[in-house]
Amino acid sequence: MKFPLKVLQSYLEDAKLVIITGHFGSGKTEFAVNLALHAADCEQKLAIADLDIVNPYFLSRERQDLYDQKGIHLISSGQVAISAGLPGLSPEIFSMFEDPDLYSVVDVGGDPNGARVLARFADRIKKIPYKLIFILNANRPETATAESAVMYLQLIEGASQLKADAIVNNTHLCGETDVDCVLKGAKLAEEVSQLTGLPVICHNAPAKYADDPRLAGLPIFPMDVYMKKPWEL
Repeated sequence: MKFPLKVLQSYLEDAKLVIITGHFGSGKTEFAVNLALHAADCEQKLAIADLDIVNPYFLSRERQDLYDQKGIHLISSGQVAISAGLPGLSPEIFSMFEDPDLYSVVDVGGDPNGARVLARFADRIKKIPYKLIFILNANRPETATAESAVMYLQLIEGASQLKADAIVNNTHLCGETDVDCVLKGAKLAEEVSQLTGLPVICHNAPAKYADDPRLAGLPIFPMDVYMKKPWEL
């Protein structure tokens, strides 16, 4: 996948499929949307697949307006009501495996139950170049320690029948996210990396802090907020 930001280009350049997973509330949907919108700045046939069909809260499919503007194709669950959250998968999913020109960002449901949808396609996924990224939020109680984060990662791997390739630090407090949040997550991400052997490929930070000197030396991915609660729209 071609990517304009150097922070992720070397990691993603050989991937046809980038799968985003993590604990519920980790911010994986926000990262998936940001990732797809950045990748769309390069000339490539691109899709974002919303496979978050188990207890969805934020739905990447809710921002189809942005995808249309950027020429990104949305692959979503097979349902009429976009906000219904009913389990269902579109036959369009198979285009991710069968179209040799298509690059895809896949937003998967949180926790093992959400990741289990990947097991359905695990054999197909393993036949194409893919990356499975584990999103880590140190402010989620269930992944607040390295040991608990590793446990969730292993559960997700078991449920999906796929192995994770990398860690992304996405420690946040929604609108209250600051540099201290990012640094807190960076420390935890390094501990998880040491326990698992997986690289930490970037640290997500609000775009306004991307050049903050306190984050110097860290590979920063600047994030904009696209997924909003209903009362924030």
